[in-house]
Amino acid sequence: MTALAAGKGWMGRLFGAMLAVLMACTVLLAPCARAEETSQAQTGTQVLEAFDRQQVQRVNQASELSDHKKHLIMFMLAIPLIILLLITGGLGIATGVYGKQLFLAHMVTAGLTITLAVAHVIVGLVWFYPF
Repeated sequence: MTALAAGKGWMGRLFGAMLAVLMACTVLLAPCARAEETSQAQTGTQVLEAFDRQQVQRVNQASELSDHKKHLIMFMLAIPLIILLLITGGLGIATGVYGKQLFLAHMVTAGLTITLAVAHVIVGLVWFYPF
């Protein structure tokens, strides 16, 4: 029993020493951890501020399209609009005059044509009509 008691005492002393070292490390390293948290919070704030500045710059750049670019975009919208308009007209003539079974294709292209025409009008009004 004395060997067992001595073993428990030895293990108990080792556990106590490890606990004391752990507590000392916790007490000594706590201010360092707090300082690191503070610097991380400041760094996080700086990152968010930089992100906000970049967002403002992007919004300003996006709203500053030149008239040449606006006209080019309108032209690029008009090309498929004219092509769809010609296809829709051709399908309508083929259906009405020649009796071809192309009514569904005619309606689909007509829907696409109207959608693109409405988008073209909205973009033109927003960019070129002085409100």
